[in-house]
Amino acid sequence: MMKQVEKRSRRRGKGSLQSYTTKAGLRWRFQLWIPIDPEQPELGEKKYSRGGFATSDEADDAMQEAILKRKNDEKFHGVTPTLAEYGADWLDALTLEPSTMKGYRRQFNNYLVPHLGAKPLDKITGPAVGKLYKLLRERGGKDGAPLSANTVNKTSITLAAILDAAMEDGFIVKNPARLKKIVKAPTGRDIRAEREEMVTWTAEQLKAFIEWDRDVYEDELFPLWFTLARTGMRRGEALALQWRDLDFKSGRISIRRAADSATRGRTKVPKSGGARVIDADAQLMTTLKTLKSTRGGIALDLARPTAFIFGHDDGRLRDPVLISNRWIRRMAAANKALPDLPRIPLHALRHTHATLLLQLGESPKVVQERLGHASISITMDIYSHVNPTMQRAAADRFAALLE
Repeated sequence: MMKQVEKRSRRRGKGSLQSYTTKAGLRWRFQLWIPIDPEQPELGEKKYSRGGFATSDEADDAMQEAILKRKNDEKFHGVTPTLAEYGADWLDALTLEPSTMKGYRRQFNNYLVPHLGAKPLDKITGPAVGKLYKLLRERGGKDGAPLSANTVNKTSITLAAILDAAMEDGFIVKNPARLKKIVKAPTGRDIRAEREEMVTWTAEQLKAFIEWDRDVYEDELFPLWFTLARTGMRRGEALALQWRDLDFKSGRISIRRAADSATRGRTKVPKSGGARVIDADAQLMTTLKTLKSTRGGIALDLARPTAFIFGHDDGRLRDPVLISNRWIRRMAAANKALPDLPRIPLHALRHTHATLLLQLGESPKVVQERLGHASISITMDIYSHVNPTMQRAAADRFAALLE
């Protein structure tokens, strides 16, 4: 049974502090009059009380935060939800691309809920967040394996976004995930340091694969691999191409959408957020024109303007993940015929395209536009390994100019 031993009052507008005894010892609470609903002041006020503070100073600090909320017409909540409860509601309210939502849910369920999920939002501290990131880096993966800097960084972004929303809802006053002097999430430099070395093909290797795949293997998907290699577009962008996106007369391709790897049969806007137009060489356009004729021979609908160029024979959009699996099998077959050809993932065709262009001395700005990067800094960061070659070529060209 609790027995009140002391009461320290303040004016009605400033609130009051009270002390009381429990089995655990002396505790403090505060009381404050707040609006029933800040958006409907005509409803009047109600008494708001919080207790369990170990000292009067802690209770007073909490009361000052509550007074600030009242001054800013913020809403009060009787019971502060846990991170697991609030985060689940936050995720359910988001309307983002399925692939983005999939990433948010993976980071929330796999890394945040197990460690901070049971904590009320207002009990999550900066040191607790910092310790979480350290734990994830050291043993946060499957069977206690370390997590990559990139994964921990994405998890930190998810947590910060959830706590930002909690601030707007009035559950917390500060976001502990954004206390930069205390919380040290992995940086871009950390992520780059862990990045695996990029493997690309030389021009001779790419030429050897193209000729084998077209002439020896007689691959039905050759036009797709050829398009990826000749344009550097993303896997999903190529799969979502429709015949109306090609201008055979001018030799240009409009990239307006991408196949969604998170939701089969669905398209989305390209990763950069907008459409772009790229030039295609004559050989690629001839290959695609032949493909259109072949597709039209299967069914007229497959050659209509809105038909997917690389779709299934029934017109359905191909799944990006399954296409990557087809590429893995294609690499296995190519390796038997061309044992010196390095095995590369499908995305490396895009890297090969960009690397060869930069080695030829093409402007990084042109490469950025072809790849659809949001800024040239992204292009230069990804392909920094080409810089020595570019600098040597530049130095030699300058010397040749003077000589």
